[in-house]
Formats: sequence, C-alpha cells, structure tokens
Amino acid sequence: MALRLIFMGTPDFSVATLRALAEVGHEIVAVYSQPPRPAGRRGLELTKSPVHQAAESLGIEVRTPKSLKGEDEQAAFAALEADAAIVVAYGLLLPKPILDGTQLGCFNGHASLLPRWRGAAPIQRAIMDGDTETGMMVMKMDEGLDTGPVAMTTRVAITPDMTGGELHDVLKDAGADLIVEAMEALEKGSLTLTPQPGEGATYAKKILKAETRVDWMRTSRSVHDHIRGLSPFPGAWCEISFGGKPERVKLIRSQRAEGKGTPGEVLDEALKIACGQGAVRLTEIQRAGGKPMQAVEFLRGAKLKKGTVLP
Repeated sequence: MALRLIFMGTPDFSVATLRALAEVGHEIVAVYSQPPRPAGRRGLELTKSPVHQAAESLGIEVRTPKSLKGEDEQAAFAALEADAAIVVAYGLLLPKPILDGTQLGCFNGHASLLPRWRGAAPIQRAIMDGDTETGMMVMKMDEGLDTGPVAMTTRVAITPDMTGGELHDVLKDAGADLIVEAMEALEKGSLTLTPQPGEGATYAKKILKAETRVDWMRTSRSVHDHIRGLSPFPGAWCEISFGGKPERVKLIRSQRAEGKGTPGEVLDEALKIACGQGAVRLTEIQRAGGKPMQAVEFLRGAKLKKGTVLP
C-alpha cells in the first residue's frame, strides 16, 4: 500500500528523490517548491525551480508559497490529508502547524552525518573543512535546525580531490535511495528514530561571497580544500593580471604540491602557487565570461612568470 506524500524541495539535488518516490508508486499529492526566480542574462525571465519542472513533467500539482507562516497556507497544507511530507533542500522554515500537518510527520533528507554540519551548506563545508567522510540522513523534523531524531543513514567517502559538485551528485542519488527505503519502513510501521547525540554539532553556514576568495596565507591543504569545496559553484577565485590589468579568475580544480615561497608566489611555469605552508598546482580554471579550461590550455594565452606574486 503506497503512502500519500507531500514533497518539498527546490534545487536539482532534490529531483532524484522526487522521481524515485514517484517511481516506486507513492502518491505525491502535491509538490512545494520555491517560487520562480528571475534568470537569464538580464534577469527578466522567471524560471521555475528544477523540482517545479520535474513535478510538472510528472503531472503533480505544484505550490510555490513565499511563506508557510500564514493560516491559509497551513490550512491548505493540512487539507491535503497526507500521511507524511518529504523535505529535501526546500529552502523555507517549516512552522509547527506544517510539521504537525500530516499524519506521520515531516521527514528531511539531509546531506551530512548529523549532528555534524547542520544548516544550509553541508556539502561545501564538509570538503572545505577537510572531512574524509559524509553521508545522507533521513531525519524526522522538529522545530530546531536539523535537530530531529534520525531514522536512517548512508555513509559516503570524500576522496582527496573530490569537488563539491562531484559529492553533490553522489549524495543526491544516495539520498534518493535512502528516502525510498525509509518510506518503505514507515509504510510497514518499522521505521525507528534515534535522537541525535548532544555533542559534536557543527553548523554549515550559507557560503558568503566574501569568503570565496583564496587566501594564499593558508596551508596548501586548506587552500586545496577551499578550491574543491566551492567547485563548481559558487567557485573559489583569485586575481591574475593580464597585460597589467587584474582579472578575477575562478579556480575549478587544484592539486597539493611540494614547494615553498612567498604566499601567492608563482613557483614554476605550470601554475604551482606557494601557500603559507606547501603549495598547490592549479589544474583547471575559468576566466570571466569563459568556460572552464585545463591549465595547459590557459597557459597558451596567459603566461605567468615564475616569481610573480598573486594577491
């Protein structure tokens, strides 16, 4: 017997879970997603979220409230008479009437090993902090920020050069499988909930533009983790001068390397850059308005002399 579910999500990360729940036969009575946003070069076109588009392709009703705090929205949610709600990167806080608005509760697919990395940017923060493991968890939501009891966990290794984008793709598929498994257990009445431990909580704050610039004073490991954690979006960056004019360049990939010098110093003709301790080699970069390119291709048109110090 299939469950009657509400799905709440917005970005591409959430789409795999929505599709997986529909494919195994659950009845998705409505999808909630963030309202269409301005997009395009001039920002004049309103673009529906990836979840919104996926739901429409599945023939599911889509609701896009700006807030769930109003009594009318809460009543409309409850009127769906759902067994449970599934929340994956939705982007709105759920007030208590929403959390209580289904028969069995709201279940969140969260991309970390809770209580580590509660909050908005767990994928990027795990890599930027040098973690070697993360995972997906299914949690029953309460009024706190990712503080509810955990139902299921799957673990994923973070390899030394894995980027945020690569980890995103691994976790979105792992999360879809895990939530399908959790809903099967919920349907059978066998889903167990375990309170999160009181120690070890960390918070994955939203990535701010001010912190995306590379700080060459940091260790090579820290710089490398910073670059790969923010790749491909929003992207770590540094300034490189072309013809005496500084230009912001996005750093897509790097490798840790042997070497020492003034932090930011170009140590060879192949983009090895000194850090506060050790060095990194930039292997893939992107100039403003261009496409990502390998370092070899970049250096054909932009020579960086050994001894140059990047700011």
